[in-house]
Amino acid sequence: MRIPCPYCGERDAHEFSYLGDATLTRPDPAAADAEQAFHDYVYLRDNPAGAHEEWWYHANGCRQWLRVTRDTRTHAISGAAPARKSGEPA
Repeated sequence: MRIPCPYCGERDAHEFSYLGDATLTRPDPAAADAEQAFHDYVYLRDNPAGAHEEWWYHANGCRQWLRVTRDTRTHAISGAAPARKSGEPA
């Protein structure tokens, strides 16, 4: 599998570390149902078939986090973008 790093160009997937689903939103720890929300966030995950956004870290390259769109059925990658948008605070 080849990942198109926006900083380094197309690279082999072995240069990257996979983190997981980039579409999840962490629950608010101050919410009344925080315990149940965190349980669901950690343990109840979907297993999508098709295009899916994922976090990947370019460990053996530019050391940047990327948001990669990958088809989970074929592993075909349709795009990759920096995890943080330009001008966004660190």
